[in-house]
Amino acid sequence: ARGCLKYAVQVDGRRVTTGAGLNATQRLTPLQESFKRHHALQCGYCVPGILISLQHCLDQDGLVDEDTVRAAMSGHLCRCTGYSAMVAAVLDVARDAAHLGGQTEDV
Repeated sequence: ARGCLKYAVQVDGRRVTTGAGLNATQRLTPLQESFKRHHALQCGYCVPGILISLQHCLDQDGLVDEDTVRAAMSGHLCRCTGYSAMVAAVLDVARDAAHLGGQTEDV
């Protein structure tokens, strides 16, 4: 659920993950590392929401293709850049996870 479209009462009793909550270990997640490698991090305004959506996509689907990634990002608007680097970053994580048998942690 996008925070800009929900009232807190609508998620009462549910787990809420924010951009800061993606990595409890204070280390970058594989997706965050991939964004860094691909220079997909821009001003930081939209990136937390995009990372949450893309991590959810990876967690749900595991193996994703470019169309799936773009659909997962479709509700986000980034005015700093095109989305090509972001798409490449998540596809790399999906490829790595497939190579490692679906494991995306500690890559």
